[in-house]
Amino acid sequence: MKALFSIAVLCASFGWAQSAPPASGDKPDAVIATFEDGSKMTAGEFQALVPLLSETYRPTAEQNPEKFLHLLGVIKKAAAAAKSQSMAEQAKYKSGLDFAVMEALARFYVRESTAGITVTPEEIEKFYSDHKEPFRRIKVSGLKVAFGAPTSPADGNSSTVNASRIPKKVLTEQEAKAKAEKLVAQLRAGADFAKLVQTESDDEASKAKGGDLGVWKMTDNVPDVLRGAVMGLKEGEVSDPIPQPGGFYIVHADAVTYAPLAEVKDALFDQLKQEKASQWLQNLDKSTKVEFPKNDQAPPPSDPKK
Repeated sequence: MKALFSIAVLCASFGWAQSAPPASGDKPDAVIATFEDGSKMTAGEFQALVPLLSETYRPTAEQNPEKFLHLLGVIKKAAAAAKSQSMAEQAKYKSGLDFAVMEALARFYVRESTAGITVTPEEIEKFYSDHKEPFRRIKVSGLKVAFGAPTSPADGNSSTVNASRIPKKVLTEQEAKAKAEKLVAQLRAGADFAKLVQTESDDEASKAKGGDLGVWKMTDNVPDVLRGAVMGLKEGEVSDPIPQPGGFYIVHADAVTYAPLAEVKDALFDQLKQEKASQWLQNLDKSTKVEFPKNDQAPPPSDPKK
């Protein structure tokens, strides 16, 4: 199987990343660096150079332009010294120089070729239609069956409300699971979720809102076990008990919708363009043929003493 490391390096040279802003505002002719040999670099020249740099130098140029320009000064000085010694004409350096030029040209070719890739509105619409699940949104209600130690009032005061409330029996984890399973069975048999929330839920925050847990999306930062259980529900369905620290949650899919195309089309454009570019690079890799002469000689035996 072909190694695609070099192709991945070429991928990094697409030039989609934004280059650093000019050091002298928006004036492209402003000189931002004067080098030891007397040459100068303008803001516009810097902006044009950054996207063409390899991954060895581009991050520095984008994040710390002054550091990169100093490094460029070092490169200029060293290159001038090499030129004064006619190193470019020396046979032992020719292959390295040829490779450096060839590699740079290959990066420029990949950059230009992938930059010209187009994504039509029709392609975006079809992709959205065929891959809607990542854009699923579910309005969720929840009910919690708690287990463990009882909680005491934070302020230690016995208000009229607290005084009149009869504390619930503290359940063990096994008892809470059994109770949650019975509630799920009742809900799937037709019991009203909102009513059970009011009589059975131990999550006071969501209980005050009728069990409302908001609208969930695939990209929300929630525990995987919760996201998997919730996002797999169809509208009107109730989940199995979901174990969480301190209790079991039962969630209900109140409504299922999808993010509108207008909201996600820019992200889809970027995704499709990257996919097309990756496919273009894979085709370039697959179409490249390199033959290796067969060596019929057996390799020398290894020395067990080494």
